[in-house]
Amino acid sequence: MRYDSIDALQKVLADSVFSYARAPKKASGRALGTLVEVVTYYALRTWGLSDNTVIERHVSEFANPTIEHNVEFSLHAVHARNQIDISPLSPPITGIKIQRSLPALRDSPVKQVQLLTTKDVKRNAAVLVNEESHLVVANLENFSNSVVVCQLNVQPFAIVECKRVGIEEGMRKGPQTIEKAKQGAYVARSVSSLQKIRLRSGEIHGLIENKDGNLRTGPYDTLLNQLIQEEDILQDFIVTVGVVSNHGNWFTADSQNKELRILSQSYDWLLFLTDEGICRFVNDLLLAPSPKLQPVNEAFSKSYTGERGVNRFTKVLMDIHADQILQDWFSEHRNDVENWFNVISPNGGTLFKLQDDLIHLSSKRRSHEVGHVK
Repeated sequence: MRYDSIDALQKVLADSVFSYARAPKKASGRALGTLVEVVTYYALRTWGLSDNTVIERHVSEFANPTIEHNVEFSLHAVHARNQIDISPLSPPITGIKIQRSLPALRDSPVKQVQLLTTKDVKRNAAVLVNEESHLVVANLENFSNSVVVCQLNVQPFAIVECKRVGIEEGMRKGPQTIEKAKQGAYVARSVSSLQKIRLRSGEIHGLIENKDGNLRTGPYDTLLNQLIQEEDILQDFIVTVGVVSNHGNWFTADSQNKELRILSQSYDWLLFLTDEGICRFVNDLLLAPSPKLQPVNEAFSKSYTGERGVNRFTKVLMDIHADQILQDWFSEHRNDVENWFNVISPNGGTLFKLQDDLIHLSSKRRSHEVGHVK
C-alpha cells in the first residue's frame, strides 16, 4: 500500500506500531525523525563517505570554542586507515579488543565502547579515541570479519543536520517548526570560518580571513565554490548541509514557508527529503517488506515495544543483519534514493555537485598532517 503524505503514514504507524504508547501519534512522529536520519546516514555511506563520518559529535563555533553544538553527522579528513581481521574474536567486539589487535593503538586512551554486542547490534562510527589532536573511529564491516579503523582530523570539513517537526491534530504545521528552523540556522551560520553578510541590495556575500590575515569577500556562492576548489583549505572552513522533511511544515501550496526560507539562506546546502521517498522507505522496508528484506522489519519492530534499552534501528545502533540489507538496498537503489532528495538551495545546485564537493574536500584534507596511526 502507498501513502499520499507523511501525515497519512504517521497515522498508520501510530495505529499499527505505536498503539502501546501513551501518545501514539507523537511516538510515530519521533520514529519518523529517526528514519530521516537513517536514510541520510545510508545515503552518505553510499556516496563513499563512511570512513569520514562521525555521528552525534559536538562542533565548536568558529573562533569561539567555549560554545559547542551537537550535530547529527560531521565529516572529517582521514589521515590513516587500517583494516584488521577480527575473526579470532567473539562478541562483544569492544574498543579494548580492537586496541589489542592494532599495535598503533596500544598506547592510546581507547574508550570502553562496543562495536558489536552479543545481541548482534552494531555501533556505527564508534569513536575509540577522542583527543584534541585527532579522532580514531571504527566501523565493523558486516560479514567480512574485519573492522576498518580510521584516524580523523578533529576539525570537520562538513556537517549534516536533519530537521523534522510533526504536525499536531487540528494544526496546519508543527508549533515548534519555527524554533527548530532558528536553531538550525544559528548552528549553520556559526560553525564555519566563511561568514555570511547581507548587502543593502539583499544579495548575500561571504567574508573569510585568509592565512595572511587579510579579509576576502565576494558573492557567497562564488566564494564558497572557490574555497572548495582551491588547493589549500582555510582553517575552520566547514560546508554546512541541512536535510528537512515533511511538506506540511516547510511548504504551502504557493510558496516556501518562512521556516524553510530561514534554513535555505543559512545552510550552504539545503535538501528536502520528499514525502514520496520517506513513504517508500517505510512501506518497502518496514511495513510491507519482501521476504529478503524481512530482517529490517524485524529490527524496527523489536525497537518499538514500549521497553527501554531495546532500540536496534537508529543511525547509531543498528541490527547487524538489517544493516547489511540496508547497505545493499541503498547501493542497489542509489539512483532512486538520490531522486528522493530535492535541492532547495543553492539555486541551480544539484545533488551530484554536492557529492563531488564533499568527496573533493575529503580528499584534499588528507594532506594535512596531525600525527598518524600507522
